[in-house]
Amino acid sequence: MNLGDRKRLILQAIIEDYINTAEPVGSRTISKKYLTNTSPATIRNEMADLEEMGFIEQPHTSAGRVPSDKGYRLYVDKIMEQKKLDNIQAELIKKEFIDTLGEIDRLVKHASKLLSNMTQYTSIIMTPQLKKTCLKHIQLIAINSSTILAVIVTDAGIVKNSVLKGIRDIAPDVLEKLTNALNSKLSGLSMEDMNRLSLEDIFTGEFARSMHVHGEIIEQLIPELMQTLLYSDTKDIYLDGAANMLKFPEYGDINKAREFLNVLDEKELLFNVLNQTNNDVNVSIGAENQFEQFRNCSLITATYKINGKTIGSVGVIGPTRMEYSKVISIVDCMTHNLSEILTKMLKV
Repeated sequence: MNLGDRKRLILQAIIEDYINTAEPVGSRTISKKYLTNTSPATIRNEMADLEEMGFIEQPHTSAGRVPSDKGYRLYVDKIMEQKKLDNIQAELIKKEFIDTLGEIDRLVKHASKLLSNMTQYTSIIMTPQLKKTCLKHIQLIAINSSTILAVIVTDAGIVKNSVLKGIRDIAPDVLEKLTNALNSKLSGLSMEDMNRLSLEDIFTGEFARSMHVHGEIIEQLIPELMQTLLYSDTKDIYLDGAANMLKFPEYGDINKAREFLNVLDEKELLFNVLNQTNNDVNVSIGAENQFEQFRNCSLITATYKINGKTIGSVGVIGPTRMEYSKVISIVDCMTHNLSEILTKMLKV
């Protein structure tokens, strides 16, 4: 929708002033602070048009105007200037992640705390859902006459080496055929696929004979495959900065504050909110939110990945007048670094 330059500038002024002050914005404020060459009367006329179009609202008689969800949406999509994190902040995120190398859960938990501290809103982060990964390749390598090394690779780049012992002597060409047959049957299957299917479902036809002959290999290999694919089978959510929301006047009412804090206790709901995220960065404003409990908030969510495969999501919850540009830039930098460092960790 083409508003015209003046209406866009007035809408931008209303939104950015309201984000900073939480007070309805009047025509005189805009004339004094933003459009100094435009009279309050002209601005009032333009504001009346913007209100009629649904971009701004009047909370009560004789007050200034506040942005509507529709106004914020236009601002985010078309008007605001997307900021980039300065080098100091970007380096801080990278350093904080490097200092937390070691355990995946510890890294993700630290990311949640860092995200809430940097945005001053509430952060939620889903732990990596690696059970969504699929088997990419198996390689069986003879170490000696009774021991085989199984190299298991997933499409998320996770590599696991497992030693299979007590194996009957097997010729190299037979081992190669068995490797090819395993890849033919199992490549592309996820943990959920394997849980759903029985061994009889997977190993049918001609391969059933090989399975019987080399049962000691299959017996040891299947649990190793499942363990690799089940690297993270939890639906854990890390949450930080719940108290940050209580400093905003939108949550000054004790009942609203209690409702918001109660929602944050619903871990399954938070997981579902993050699980529906499928974009690099997604902004849901007020009534746009799929879940009714968040229709008085804005949510900025993004995915993090291993080798380009999405394994989890992060989110920031704030009032609809949140600092969108700032939060988007932090979330984008955070997920980029999280993806990069997890890829390195899980390739080791």
